[in-house]
Amino acid sequence: MTFEPSEIVGANILIVDDQIANVQLLQQLLVEEGYERVSSTMNPHEVCALQRANDYDLILLDLLMPDMDGFEVMAALRIDEPESYLPVIVITAQPDHKVRALQCGAKDFISKPFDLIEVKTRIHNMLEVRLLYKKLQHYNKKLEEKVQERTAALRESEARYLALTELACDWFWEQDENGNFTKAGGPVLEMLAVSDKGSPNDAGEAVGGWDEVARRELKARIAARQPFLDFVLGRVDSDGTRQRYQISGQPIFNCYCAYVGYRGVGVELAAVELRQG
Repeated sequence: MTFEPSEIVGANILIVDDQIANVQLLQQLLVEEGYERVSSTMNPHEVCALQRANDYDLILLDLLMPDMDGFEVMAALRIDEPESYLPVIVITAQPDHKVRALQCGAKDFISKPFDLIEVKTRIHNMLEVRLLYKKLQHYNKKLEEKVQERTAALRESEARYLALTELACDWFWEQDENGNFTKAGGPVLEMLAVSDKGSPNDAGEAVGGWDEVARRELKARIAARQPFLDFVLGRVDSDGTRQRYQISGQPIFNCYCAYVGYRGVGVELAAVELRQG
């Protein structure tokens, strides 16, 4: 990913050094390079508050300062914003401090006395990394918002579908890929040879006076993962009342075309008194 020159020179930079000569030198160098938003402080205790207020793209931090050194500043920044990216380049004349600084969260270092070409290069490279991080952070935020919007729309659509389904039928049912009911109403459990206690009737015995030929055909269609529309199934109650039900269903597949279950609806047709011969 490339950046426009205006994005680099428009970066927000803070210089932290207790020596006025170092502050002035770095400010002059950055201004001459075209950087437009350069500020400074000689008080390390102000850094956390300034970072919260300005969200700097880069902090140039001297390590050796009285009262509060650069290591303590980085520790305070880390406590203040534990999940954030710490955009710090440390400034040090002590080679043995470099590894410790990197371990404390610094992203790079500049050696004293200053090599101006090195300073310019490290600052430019650091800002490219920082801006890339911010763009990725922005992209991830937008992506998360889009996912939340799609999820909310999907839930709304599902709720609307279920509401319409309830208005259009007497009951709604679903099975998972193993044939277990996740949602069920009406007599669908008995239709598919499941007892009132919810256990399968493995023996395939007639349940509640159902038309066994039709019931077996219904089960066969579901086993074959075939859709069906307005399948009529009847039974005769113990008091001689004949009842007829109309059921529709279709297999469910996920986005990878894998079978995940069945979904269907049903209605009860008008009951008819069975004439005794």
